[in-house]
Amino acid sequence: MNGTIADVPRCTAFIGHSCAASGTQLQVALAVKALLAHDAKAQILIFNDETGAQIDFDLRGSDEEISARLRRLAPKPEEEAAMRGPGRPKLGVVAREVTLLPRHWEWLAEQPGGASVTLRKLVEEARRASAFADAGRKSQERAYRFMSAIAGDFAGFEEAARALFASDRQRFNELVAAWPGDVRDHAVRLAFKTAGQGQPGGQAIAR
Repeated sequence: MNGTIADVPRCTAFIGHSCAASGTQLQVALAVKALLAHDAKAQILIFNDETGAQIDFDLRGSDEEISARLRRLAPKPEEEAAMRGPGRPKLGVVAREVTLLPRHWEWLAEQPGGASVTLRKLVEEARRASAFADAGRKSQERAYRFMSAIAGDFAGFEEAARALFASDRQRFNELVAAWPGDVRDHAVRLAFKTAGQGQPGGQAIAR
């Protein structure tokens, strides 16, 4: 279903150094609302599992009102189509200016299908070749954002960050081993596993 809560990234909420909830944005928002109703002074940090960045929810009103606000924030099919701009709608082709040297244009003009087809093929080949490296870089960045926000003053943080960006998984695991369990496990999950992997069953949890 397009534009539903199921489409938005998963997130995880922490109270202090303990995981309080993990799931879809709606699941976590409602779990956090319940936690704050029990303790209005609770210090809760919420993180987008896709990017590692902190996020906030507008928790005013009823559960239905919170759900409606999140649904309004979800991308709609017509908005996604508009962002693609002019071009071939089924392929989502976007026309933009490309600056090349004369010899590049000459070579492109000689290729079967012309310049546009050849450029698309070259870009797709480059994307496939760099896919693994790109995924690793995104994992490092999201893990670092999370670690900086919640573990920046932990012992071994700087060394762990260096190990993270050096892709030294063994050293990273050694350095974060003494961190609070939930923080350690979430940092490792963001750094080395697919974004969106959270609690079993994908349901919000509360502790």
